[in-house]
Amino acid sequence: MNNQSYFSRLRQRFSLRHSIRRRIMVIFIGLMASMLLAVWAINNFWLEHYYVSQKQEVMEQAYLDINCVVMEQVQAGKSVSDIITEEQHQEWENWVEDRKQSGSRGNASESLPKDSPESSRKTLLGTIRTYGDHNNITTVLIDSYTGTILLRSDWETDFLARKVQQYVLGMDADRSKVLKQGENYVIEMNYDSRTNATYVESWGYFSDNKTLFIMSMPLDSIRESVGLSNRFITYAGLIVLVAGSVLMYFATNQVTRPILKLASLSEQMSELNFDVSCDDSRLDEIGVLGRSMNTLSDKLKETIGALQEANQQLQHDIDEKIQIDEMRKEFIANVSHELKTPIALIQGYAEGLTEGMCEDEESRSYYCEVIMDEANKMNKMVKQLLTLTALEFGNDRPMMEQFDLTALIQGVLSSAAILLQQKEAVVNFTAKEPVMVWADEFKIEEVVTNYLNNAMNHLDGRREIRIRIQQQENEVTVFVFNTGNHIPEEDLEKLWTKFYKVDKARTREYGGSGIGLSIVKAIMDSHKKACGVRNVEDGVEFWFTLDCSM
Repeated sequence: MNNQSYFSRLRQRFSLRHSIRRRIMVIFIGLMASMLLAVWAINNFWLEHYYVSQKQEVMEQAYLDINCVVMEQVQAGKSVSDIITEEQHQEWENWVEDRKQSGSRGNASESLPKDSPESSRKTLLGTIRTYGDHNNITTVLIDSYTGTILLRSDWETDFLARKVQQYVLGMDADRSKVLKQGENYVIEMNYDSRTNATYVESWGYFSDNKTLFIMSMPLDSIRESVGLSNRFITYAGLIVLVAGSVLMYFATNQVTRPILKLASLSEQMSELNFDVSCDDSRLDEIGVLGRSMNTLSDKLKETIGALQEANQQLQHDIDEKIQIDEMRKEFIANVSHELKTPIALIQGYAEGLTEGMCEDEESRSYYCEVIMDEANKMNKMVKQLLTLTALEFGNDRPMMEQFDLTALIQGVLSSAAILLQQKEAVVNFTAKEPVMVWADEFKIEEVVTNYLNNAMNHLDGRREIRIRIQQQENEVTVFVFNTGNHIPEEDLEKLWTKFYKVDKARTREYGGSGIGLSIVKAIMDSHKKACGVRNVEDGVEFWFTLDCSM
């Protein structure tokens, strides 16, 4: 699969309507739009009511505070008119005293003095002024018996004085909406056509049951304020929505981009490419996922590697089994071929003896010798085959020990002295010093014996056999040379194959089976050492190596 085409498909897949980025954008825009709509609805349907309720609470508190001051003074035996007169007179004296203390600096107030913030709520006038300054409440006090205006907080309150009379008489009930009605007072919301405005007004009697009051507080064009607020919220919301969408686009890109990388990583892992890895330096959930995928990749790589090794081992075992089967078939065919001739000879000579073909003692003796000779050859071949089979299948492991290689070769030559004499062989082995090696002594003896027998059977020319030991550092090489004809180069590697014979006629002449060199190869393989053969001047030289003494 082409990586570019894969990334292209991946981008297309994540750009669909079901992509995480698109979902987040839709959710964000939906939430923002819902919030804007909710704020608009609250503004439009509940803000005015909330505003009016707050004004109502202020108006009620103003009545309670003023009435509390009036009640304290009334209980002291004073009327509201007396209270107002005394407080105005006291304010005038305070102003004059302040004027005297200030001198002629000209910084004294030219208007009537007002109460300090600390004392403003302790007096009737101060309380009325405080609510007027802070809450824009216009207050008018009227003597209900005489109709005299006792106090007005501004010069435009004659209208209010007339209006409270209308309230008392119930003449303006159609234009008013009662917000709250107490024992001695009423709070209403009233539209004034004269000023084209809406007011929250409170009217009634103080607890002296004599003083009539009216307090008025404008609603400051609440409906216009609500509309303005809605327009502001709409414009600001649209700006926030656009800016938030842009920011959300880049924010979601920061989220989806590593997810796309993880998807690419998983795709490559599915193609058994475990050399890739993701950035594990992130500290968020994506970093945790990336590190988990890296761990998964390592585990899969390790597991698949182990599985591949197991498969290779299984394939090796299968190949080995196939090879063993082929060797078995070849072994059976070769053994059958090698045994066919001696068995035929033994059978023929035995039948001759049975049928009385040899009446004289000499003939019978000859027949018996042939039979015994062929039987010995068969016995020797069977023993060699058993030895070779045991070596090849690992059933005859070498018993490693330290021994003198020089003494071993001398012992083999001594045992073969009669055969060497019969072959008229000239043996040259001049080593005298001990050479200690580490190997299986009996198997190395068999190697030397097989090399010596092979040399004796292929002697020619001056019939010389030369054995030498060459020692280099930690390894010893033994060379066995015999004069004679060279071995064809194409046959050199085949000499170690079972039953292979270069000169079959000559091999048959000395009773060879083609197994001796195979045994040598098997023994050296079990020692994990080398052996070989080469053509040299005037003859052929075989060799093998051993480790020096440990």
